[in-house]
Amino acid sequence: MASSTTLERGARRAETRDGGLNPGEIAVGVIVGRTSEFFDFFVYAIASVLVFPRLVFPETNALTGTLYSFAIFALAFVARPVGTVVSMAIDRAYGRGAKLTVALLLLGSSTVAIAFLPGYPDIGYASAVLLALFRIGQGLALGGVWDGLASLLALSAPERQRGWYAMVPQLGAPLGLMVASGLFAYFVANLSAQDFFDWGWRYPFFVAFAINVVALFARLRIVVTPEYSRQFENRELEPTRVGETVRAEGRNIVIGAFAPLASFALFHMVTVFPLSWIFLFTNQPPDRFLIIQLLSGAVGVVAIVVSGVLADQIGRRTLLIGTAAAIAAFSGFAPQLLDGGDIGEATFMGLGFILLGLSFGQASGAVAANFSKTYRYTGSALTSDLAWLVGAAFAPLLALFLASHFGLMSCGGYLLSGAVITMAALGFNRPTEKRDSASGAS
Repeated sequence: MASSTTLERGARRAETRDGGLNPGEIAVGVIVGRTSEFFDFFVYAIASVLVFPRLVFPETNALTGTLYSFAIFALAFVARPVGTVVSMAIDRAYGRGAKLTVALLLLGSSTVAIAFLPGYPDIGYASAVLLALFRIGQGLALGGVWDGLASLLALSAPERQRGWYAMVPQLGAPLGLMVASGLFAYFVANLSAQDFFDWGWRYPFFVAFAINVVALFARLRIVVTPEYSRQFENRELEPTRVGETVRAEGRNIVIGAFAPLASFALFHMVTVFPLSWIFLFTNQPPDRFLIIQLLSGAVGVVAIVVSGVLADQIGRRTLLIGTAAAIAAFSGFAPQLLDGGDIGEATFMGLGFILLGLSFGQASGAVAANFSKTYRYTGSALTSDLAWLVGAAFAPLLALFLASHFGLMSCGGYLLSGAVITMAALGFNRPTEKRDSASGAS
């Protein structure tokens, strides 16, 4: 495998013509890349509710089929750390351009392969096996798409705007949700139920591949910038062996995995889980709630932007502790709003996305500044993998299981536990705030 792919060479030529990238241009590339990732993520998540229970698990009831779908959904998060181990080896041997190309092509091909998935009536249980394999492929790819761009962005940012630039990569989550929800809402609303199930749901998976191609070029264009190359040479963003990184930075990796737990648990509680509850336990059409999700995503965008302003004014750690406390309060009453009709659902989603935006907007940088320069790149990747695994992988499965057996309020206990763990982890991470300003890590 060559270290300079055709796409990478094209990206380098574009960079040379433009004369370099400033932080604003880096931010655009970061947003495009993250939006692509999260679009893939939400396309799969929505199909896990609307399609896979009927397509892959028709021999079970709708609730059980959805629980099975959510179990397969979690496989990507389990596979993600493995993808990081493999991709770091590729990075060390062939460079980031090769690593990103392989990872994003694997992500796109795994996603588009799902579009061709035959159902249980055609191949029996092999349908579930294929779906699981494709989902694992997505997870392995997600481990490889880590590129350190959040750190590069922070290192390129003015010192007093670290929080502002730290929130930029997080915008990809609500933007990806908005595009995925809008696309599915269009097909659900404009196709018959049979047409949607036969072919309509497959279209978003094809779109995901096209978006990945755009995102690949955008990322490669950043990878070959002089700023990025200098940080690599200065050991600011150099890939290291995973075992060595864990031995040197194990404590920070563990703290980093638990520090954003409240945010990551809330992430799925206001995105994936509500759709499953509405679809299974109410008579409301799914396209209606998908539109609510789209509008809520817009609220999340605004809240993430606000998080950048607040983090620069009061400090990231203070903001994260405050939002964790607010999420704890939210857990005490909010889940039952999903049974409150139009007003209750809108209130749940609106408040949820405000809290999610404020917390998620700064979650990625909670402890990254604690890493030494040598291990920052790989350590941050492992921290992200484990945070998603611990905080989000099984959230839809657990939330739906608890809500269906013990009522919606039981989901509040899950959110509360995440908030408590976040505050405890941040308590162990007191030095972060000062070092964050000094190092510019994110």
